[in-house]
Amino acid sequence: MALKMKELMLATGESKSTILYYVKEGLLPPPSKPKPNVHLYDEKAVEIIRLIKYLQHNFSYTISQIKAIFAENNFQAEENFEMMVNALELISGGKEQQWYSREDFLEIAGLSEAQLQDYHERGLLFERAKGFGSKELEIADILKRAETLGLDGVLFDHYIEAAHRLAKEEFEAGAKLMRSDPDNQIQHYELFFDLILTLKPYLCNMHTVREYQNRYSNKEEEA
Repeated sequence: MALKMKELMLATGESKSTILYYVKEGLLPPPSKPKPNVHLYDEKAVEIIRLIKYLQHNFSYTISQIKAIFAENNFQAEENFEMMVNALELISGGKEQQWYSREDFLEIAGLSEAQLQDYHERGLLFERAKGFGSKELEIADILKRAETLGLDGVLFDHYIEAAHRLAKEEFEAGAKLMRSDPDNQIQHYELFFDLILTLKPYLCNMHTVREYQNRYSNKEEEA
């Protein structure tokens, strides 16, 4: 169902100027013009605007960052994960990253080519489309410090195993949901961002906290 500007404003709570700005920036498809002075917007514009507001409010993303997430995504494919992948990669690395070539990254991180290759093959450190970012520098520092204390064996293996298993299960669950209910694709994106970026780290961290609490509680009882 096509929507007039007033109907789109009412459905989204956005102003006319904001909607026109989204169209200008390429976040919304331009309206059809069946008659002079009649502009009709696709009903999917409601969900797209909702997703824009979600990314702004939940992750403080700017319009330019949201444009990067939306790049080459037309919200039409029945099982289109491209937008989700773009968003997760940006969010997981932080909104403002400095990027480095492989050579610069090795020098700044203090890694040898062999160390970097080992981290990559084990699934501990990843080279992205733009190279290596600030997040990879942070991770490399953590990996090196953990190795110094001898924590790079079983603990890292468990992290990788759990992450790989969860990644497969998350993808399969997402694909099933998209296929079963393609009309609500953008709403499903929002849910998956919340599950992956909020619920998952919360559960992992809180279970770690609870384990420490239980262990110390048991020690106190034994004493």
